[in-house]
Amino acid sequence: MDREKLINILESILKSPTAPFHEYFVRESITKLLSGYSNVMVEDDAFGNLIVTVGPKEKSPSWIFGAHMDHPGYVKFQESNDIEYHRMRGDFSFLGGVPANYLNGNFPIKEFGSFAMWDLVPFEIEGDYIRSRACDDLIGCVAIVSLIQLLSSSDSSHSFGAVFTRAEEVGFVGANELAKNWPFSQNSCFVSIETSIPTGKSDLGKGPICRVGDRLTVFDHIATESILHAARTNSLEVQRELLDKGACEASALSVHGIPVAGISLPLGNYHNCGKNDIIEEEFVSFSDLQVLISLMESIIISFPSGPKMETVKDRTKFEKANDKYSQLIDNTSDNFKKNST
Repeated sequence: MDREKLINILESILKSPTAPFHEYFVRESITKLLSGYSNVMVEDDAFGNLIVTVGPKEKSPSWIFGAHMDHPGYVKFQESNDIEYHRMRGDFSFLGGVPANYLNGNFPIKEFGSFAMWDLVPFEIEGDYIRSRACDDLIGCVAIVSLIQLLSSSDSSHSFGAVFTRAEEVGFVGANELAKNWPFSQNSCFVSIETSIPTGKSDLGKGPICRVGDRLTVFDHIATESILHAARTNSLEVQRELLDKGACEASALSVHGIPVAGISLPLGNYHNCGKNDIIEEEFVSFSDLQVLISLMESIIISFPSGPKMETVKDRTKFEKANDKYSQLIDNTSDNFKKNST
């Protein structure tokens, strides 16, 4: 995707304030960015999740990319007797996974009516880094919107789905509501597009991470191998890790019997938790984001009918050892035949 076009999408979404249950500004930005594109149908469910289908109407999407529209923040409660004291600030209560030592610092907040966010920079690019008060998971929303704009046209045969969910940060509420009335085929594969703490050998600037699982579960083997195969075929630099320092919506949908996979961008300052208990902007790599969009496009083009079992049936690498030691196998086979009687 053209760099300036991608920056425009980043600016529109990242500058939209959000918090759990208050995703309406982000939702409006996404709807506007998708308005007027051919073969794109945007709907919502009863809970307010956005549901998008791209491609010819007669085609059923096999890949469904999902991101959530909320980020940890302060929301107004009429009653908050069950909220821990350190999460209270006036008539606001903090929702989301941030340790008490960060909340006790009394870092400035910015109010948006019924909710508030940390008073941080909404969006800036510094070298290869995109910095924002809410990369998680608005960057995932940016990636999916970019993909939709890239592949939607009146004569395109590509088909896929997208969902933008609410209230992920408080226990996958939107994803669970979505799964109860899943609007796609039960065989379609949901791919969580997230930003996550890098683990193992993964790091920022080394490409998106094909997430084989999270803290709660492991994801679909065939879908994961299909994603990695699409990356290899298109020479895309992609990492592979479990990423078990957190959990994502793929786990929430998997318990409903939906095949799931995950792709994450490595994230710095997860949930705005910087060094020395300081609240700071989150950040991701711009180049990682560009590869992520290319990877998603490659998945759809390489596997238009969804994940394929053939991607995990490549026996070549396992048969090399058989070929290498064929003489030893022949020389010792008689010994095993004699001892087996």
